[in-house]
Amino acid sequence: MCGIVGYIGNKRAYPVLIKGLSRLEYRGYDSAGVALLADSEHLNIYKRKGKVQDLVDFIGENNTQGNIGIGHTRWATHGEPNDVNAHPHFSSDGNIALVHNGIIENYAILKKELINRGHIFKSETDTEVLIHLIEEIQHNTHTSLEEAVRLALNEVVGAYAIVILSKNEPDKLIAAKKSSPLVIGLGENEYYIASDATPIVEYTKNVVYLEDEQIAIINKDHGFRIINIANKEVNPYVQELEMQLEALEKGGYEHFMLKEIYEQPRAIHDSFRGRLNAKEGWVSLGGVKPYIKEIANADRIVIIACGTSWHAALVAEYYFEDLARIPVEVEYASEFRYRNPIIRKGDVVIAISQSGETADTLAALKMAKENGAFLFGIVNVVGSSISRITDSGSYTHAGPEIGVASTKAFTTQVTLLAMMAMMLGKERNTIAPKRFQKLLDEMEALPDKIETLLESNDYIETIAAQYKDATNALYLGRGTAFPIALEGALKLKEISYIHAEGYPAAEMKHGPIALIDENMPVFVIATEGENYEKVVSNIQEVKARKGKIIAIVTKGDTEVKAIADHTISIPSTDEVLVPILATIPFQLLSYHIAVMRGCNVDQPRNLAKSVTVE
Repeated sequence: MCGIVGYIGNKRAYPVLIKGLSRLEYRGYDSAGVALLADSEHLNIYKRKGKVQDLVDFIGENNTQGNIGIGHTRWATHGEPNDVNAHPHFSSDGNIALVHNGIIENYAILKKELINRGHIFKSETDTEVLIHLIEEIQHNTHTSLEEAVRLALNEVVGAYAIVILSKNEPDKLIAAKKSSPLVIGLGENEYYIASDATPIVEYTKNVVYLEDEQIAIINKDHGFRIINIANKEVNPYVQELEMQLEALEKGGYEHFMLKEIYEQPRAIHDSFRGRLNAKEGWVSLGGVKPYIKEIANADRIVIIACGTSWHAALVAEYYFEDLARIPVEVEYASEFRYRNPIIRKGDVVIAISQSGETADTLAALKMAKENGAFLFGIVNVVGSSISRITDSGSYTHAGPEIGVASTKAFTTQVTLLAMMAMMLGKERNTIAPKRFQKLLDEMEALPDKIETLLESNDYIETIAAQYKDATNALYLGRGTAFPIALEGALKLKEISYIHAEGYPAAEMKHGPIALIDENMPVFVIATEGENYEKVVSNIQEVKARKGKIIAIVTKGDTEVKAIADHTISIPSTDEVLVPILATIPFQLLSYHIAVMRGCNVDQPRNLAKSVTVE
């Protein structure tokens, strides 16, 4: 979950590293540090608890010369966030520096052995154990740095993305990965290394994504080569980045989260552009089309995901079962692999992940693959690990999402899953032609309807002001609106730190109703559809206990408006697509409440964007 950046070339490394760390800070922001190799005599390491700007302020006018360096922004796993535990870590002789994303699971055993050999550790981290292990091996074998790294990685258990530099080999960087992402950017006689492409796109479009258990040896004058930990040469596969630099900037918005909320009309349009045509009456996902019969004839679909993507999976369960009549199971990826699940040939396993690097989801996919399932990935980041391990897949085309709280990634996931369900329904003849055409028409109308909905932002902000001091909140929905209740509650708790829970509206009577009093805001999705009257009854039950009702309703509604404390209208749409529209007011409410409470909206405490460790 940490962010790694490295540079070797002819320009000054420090500005490249700091700009890169700033772009990677959404991956972790407990502490930051850089190591700069000025020459074979001077390896300067600066690290500081706090954000990247705290590091810059700390360095001040100190020596930041050198054309080779590595940097790190941390999300703490082993050891509390402080100056000592911050990366880079260095060997006991001070000659080698290392940055690391991941967890070394057998670090305690290795540390004990190294202590017995005289090593003294300054930090609480597993990373320091790894750099001391590399030092020990190099000292004992008198081998090259890359060989010492290779031998060390054969002894460690766990996940890692690492970059290493050494005073003794001042024209070289060593990078390696297993289960944590790492990408190398190829410039003109210079190379960039990062956890993802965001720090690289400014300098080059040509990149190589390292695969698991691969080691890159990068030399300023002699290029780079890749080996695996069995010491076999690997031919690198160079890809071209599609990312645009302007997508990584705030574009005049106060926060990335608000920018990304407002990008949803464009993002959803990009999700279906070229994949759907209402006038001609078709929908076609390139990743589904070659395997349509295999997926349509699946014994069942198992969807695995974490966090917000799990909520998208819950919406998809309704879609696939309703439109395509295929049985679906939705699993937390973090629990799936530890449950000894029954996966067979004939199952289709769909993995959903914004980053495409979620560690639990990747591990679950590997287990499913071993059992013969067909794997399909739905991710946002091109070239990510999930996109490479799956048999096929589709990109959401949401564009870079920098805010930790997911917004446009979620709505584009749901959009793509709806299209997939429509394709399967058409293939299986389980969706009537008239219904199919209506969904096509409504899908194409979504961007314009979201633009209209976003015009309510100022009104939603006034509602947020009345509940910014709440300590608890309930979110209620039925059918496809239930996962939106879960998602709304997650958004509120993760960026404003207000305790919030989502429930199926009918389950309120089975416990949560005991919490309702005049201080409890209850957010309800009460849009038109077959569940409308039942939801109205749930609202009446809350009002009878003096709860405060904030209801998402269909434009023109009068019944709920007469009894709710506040209503937020969304444009009328097919019930299947209500989740996409209904989630946007919840995003705006959470955003404004968090801002009013003085919270760091884009970088909420204890969280990171891409969960690349278990």
